[in-house]
Amino acid sequence: MIEIGVDPVAFTIGSVSIRWYGIFIALAILWLIVWLGWHTRKGKGPLSFDNIFSLALVGVPSGVIFARLLHVVDNIVVAKAHPELALAGEVIDYTSPTGFLNSELFFLMVPVLFLVFAIGFGSSTIAAEEERGTLDLLLSNPLPRWRVVVEKFGAMVIATLVLAFALWLGLTISAVALHIDISIGRLAEACLSVALLGVTFGTLALTVSCVRGNRGLSIGVASALGMYAYLLNVIAPMIEWLEPFRKLSPFYYYIAADPLNNGLNPGHVAILTGLIAVFLAVALITFQRRDLAV
Repeated sequence: MIEIGVDPVAFTIGSVSIRWYGIFIALAILWLIVWLGWHTRKGKGPLSFDNIFSLALVGVPSGVIFARLLHVVDNIVVAKAHPELALAGEVIDYTSPTGFLNSELFFLMVPVLFLVFAIGFGSSTIAAEEERGTLDLLLSNPLPRWRVVVEKFGAMVIATLVLAFALWLGLTISAVALHIDISIGRLAEACLSVALLGVTFGTLALTVSCVRGNRGLSIGVASALGMYAYLLNVIAPMIEWLEPFRKLSPFYYYIAADPLNNGLNPGHVAILTGLIAVFLAVALITFQRRDLAV
């Protein structure tokens, strides 16, 4: 059996404590800087905002997620060694690996980062090319508009699934290395559920970009609706008259069935998939009919 005792504080400078998750986040940002320097030295000319923005969508969320993962693993080890530290009553059971992962990752951190990634990706597809004036070059080819939208949507889905797989792989490696009793299959289902949530709001951002051709607007609309949907899912159980409206939030269908413990709920998956299909249909119809600013 492997026992790893990880002190969350790497070192101190005077009264300032430098924690491991901060180091990992800094390394993720450093990786971005190194890549930008390498890209420039290859002689490809000045970097565009889209180059930097696209890479940041991968590097920063990945750094935050895996930095948080180290913190979660460390606390699971502590809770297993000292179960008396667990909270009693109806509060999440911190001695349970699934309880830790739900509270520390899947309840807030992971879905927010997936929304940031997918919304950024979805908003930077059609609208970005239209704002740069390159969309007319793309559409000058014998390529139907619907195909452009579908391919952009497909790229966003694949990228989000790759991020979900990376999260699942990191959690699985940690669980195996530390002999944590958790279902690898349930982990995969929880990661797929959060990927569906991300794609839902990413498709919404894509739809707004197809309707208006404005990247800032698509980010703003999708992000605002994502924030309100999260607050509705959290606050509704506390307010009696608001409780029936909780099911209007996509976050409810992401987490209410507790996929980490119970697996995916087919009905909830169907609703999220249906929302994605509706948003994509609106994107296809409006982009087909709209006069483009090219």
